[in-house]
Order: sequence, then C-alpha cells, then structure tokens
Amino acid sequence: MINDPHTEESLLEIETLGATKINSPLLGKSQPHTEATEETLSWEAFTDDSQRILMDATLASINKFQEEGKVPASFEQAGARRKIYFDTSKVRAGILTAGGLCPGLNDVIRSLVMTLHYRYGVENILGIKYGYQGLIPSFGHPLMHLTPQSVAEIHQFGGTVLGSSRGNQSVEELVDSLERLNMNILFCIGGDGTLKGAHFMAAEIKKRGLKISVVGIPKTIDNDISLVSRSFGFETAVAIATEVIRSAHTEALGAPWGVGLVKLMGRDSGFIAATAALARGDANFVLIPEIDFDVDGPGALLDRLYKRLSTRGHAVIVVAEGAGQKFFSAQAQEKDASGNILHKDIGQYLADRIKAFFKAKNQELNLKYLDPSYIIRSAPANSTDQVFCSFLGQKAAHAAMAGKTDCLIGQWNDHFVHVPIAMAIAQRKKVDPMGELWNSVLERTGQPPLTAEK
Repeated sequence: MINDPHTEESLLEIETLGATKINSPLLGKSQPHTEATEETLSWEAFTDDSQRILMDATLASINKFQEEGKVPASFEQAGARRKIYFDTSKVRAGILTAGGLCPGLNDVIRSLVMTLHYRYGVENILGIKYGYQGLIPSFGHPLMHLTPQSVAEIHQFGGTVLGSSRGNQSVEELVDSLERLNMNILFCIGGDGTLKGAHFMAAEIKKRGLKISVVGIPKTIDNDISLVSRSFGFETAVAIATEVIRSAHTEALGAPWGVGLVKLMGRDSGFIAATAALARGDANFVLIPEIDFDVDGPGALLDRLYKRLSTRGHAVIVVAEGAGQKFFSAQAQEKDASGNILHKDIGQYLADRIKAFFKAKNQELNLKYLDPSYIIRSAPANSTDQVFCSFLGQKAAHAAMAGKTDCLIGQWNDHFVHVPIAMAIAQRKKVDPMGELWNSVLERTGQPPLTAEK
C-alpha cells in the first residue's frame, strides 16, 4: 500500500539538483530594513530538509516503531530554505496547466508569479500555452510573458489564462524545448496524466545531466491523488455541488412522485458525490465507483426507489460519473487523448431506466436530471480554495528555488510537504468502503445496500 506508514524512508526522499550554496533573498526580507545577518537566520518561516512530517501520526504507530527500533516514514516539510540552488538573476521559469479545468488554476498561477517575482526577484517567467503542447514547436503556440501586472486579476475568473490540453507528447521533444528555451524551472499544474509527464521529463532531464527543476502542483477536482490529503478546487466543487443537490431536492418536493437525479464528477473516486451528499443531507441514494450496486431485482436501486416514493413521495439520487460502469460492459471502451478511459453516461442511463421502470408500472413520475459538471469545472475558486492555492504556489516556488525536482506539493497532517511524484501517481486515492467518510454518508442518508438480493 502506498500510504503504508512502514513505507521505506528512502522512497519518500526528494531529489535535488545539487548543493544549495546561495543565501536566499528572503533572508534580507525576513526583518524589514535589516541586512541578512546570522540573526535573520532564525526567522521561523524558514525550514530545512531535516524537518519532516510523519506519514502516520497516531500514537499506536509511533509506539510500534519505537518497539521495533525503526524510524517512521515521513515527508520532507515544504517551505522556504535559507540556502537555495538557483541564482535568482539567472532563473528562467515556465508554468503550464494541463488536463481538465478546475477551480483555482488561475490562483495557483498568480501565486507562483507573485512569489517568484516579489520574494525571489525572478523576472523571466513564461506561461506555456495549452499544456505540454506549448513546448512542442509543431503546434505553434506562443509563450506568454507573465508579470505581477498581467496576473493581478486572474484569480477572479475560472479556467486558466494559459489554456489546457490533453495528449501524450514526446518526452524527448519536451526536454529539447526546455533546453532551447534555457528554462531551468518548470511548474506543471495538473492531475495524474500531467504529473506522469512531469515525472518522465524529470527522468529524461536527469539522464541528460541537465540542471532543470520540475515541480508539480496536483490538480484534480476529484481529490484522487495519492499521498495528497486535499487537492485544490475540491472545496469549491463540493460547495457548488451541494447547492445543486439542494435544487434537486426542491424540484423533487415540488411534484408528486418527484425524483431529483444529480450527476457529479468522480471518474474513479466518489469523493465529491460523497462529501456533497454528506454536507447537504438531502440525498437518499449516493452511488460512487467504489461501491457496487444493481439496478434491477429485489433490494436493488429501482426497487428501493419505488418503496421510497411510495412512502415519502420524493427522492434524491446523487451519482458520480464513474459509478455503475459495469452496465456498459458490452459497449466498446473509448479513451481520451491522455489515455484515460471515457466513462459512459451513467446519469442518462439511470434517468432512462427509472422512467422506463415507472412507465411499466403505469405510475406517475416527475424526474429532473441535473448535470452541473462543466459549470463546476469552470467556476472561480471560493475563498477557502483561493487561500489554499496561494499556499501551494508559494511552497512550489520555494521548492524549485531550492533545487528540488521530480516532486509535488501536497498537504499531509495539516502541513505542506514535498511528495515524490512517482509515489503519488503509483495509484489513485479512493473512498474507503469501510472508512469514516462512506459510513458517515450511510448514516446521513439511511441508504441500505443496493445490490439485488439473491
């Protein structure tokens, strides 16, 4: 298991480009109107590689390690270092966003630019248009020169000012472009596919003996990156999804035998559907990829739904987009440009099946199907996510300037940490069917098992 506290310590070590020998410009900025002296080295905002965050901070785990005489697995704490690797006057940094849209992308871009410029004095910051395509000459996408002025207001808008794309580009070509551009820092903001690309680039850079830092900022609205307790955009997605569930409940209450059916994001993990249903409390049935369910038969969804409507007159169903894909097993499987499986529309499938079931019973039904996916994806981040994105951008800038590479910025046990990209992409984070979140959903909704009785 990737989140096993007995993970070998070496697997969580972060690669660096070399020894850090340059005093950080932040030393002189830690105490206004003072020069960098030995006294400024005690500024509490600095950290170093020896400061680590336990993977499992429970007392039982710590006691077990002590009994075995072993060192518990831990992450390197993220933050500004007193000594950095790069000469700030020579830095040429690039920022790209790839994959699907997500609230907070512009906030992370803005935070990176502001930190690099104002804290480190970096003036050459380039925005790479449309993800990894922007580094491939044949696509012809122009670079953007990013300044504090050009990014000053972008956090007020959804999407990404850099654009995004999917697709697998040649790693060799990507690194060739970094060399041609004399780029020595690259920030990759994206999900599983983007981070895999960043990892492969870091490996190719190392193979060539180049001194280029590659730092990832995990972007997944589904909150499904391993070893990252929370990803940006998730809080915004849950907040908006909660309001959609409220609307579905209102619609269901407003008509006899009313059903509100809401499809939410969650390709392989049902965190948004589960959390939004838990927050609102109006959902009666929550369907996620991690939990099996049947549509037909005694005790299955249609049977339970009919009984619910017979007694209460209304119902709300929340389904994650990746749930129930077994119902499409006979259909050809398709993939997007990044190689991700394109799931079939479980929301429309359920809407059609529910309508047909009640029609066969000659029973009135008023079903409203809501799919707010693109509204949520393109929304600006809420205040909670905006603050979180600011921290992520700042910590990523600090990591890169210290020569960290092939790592991403995550949050673990309420601390920002450096996570090896290879570890984070080894598997997806999923809702634990026996865990606290799912059991809380069951308690909140009263949902029984939805598999057909044998």
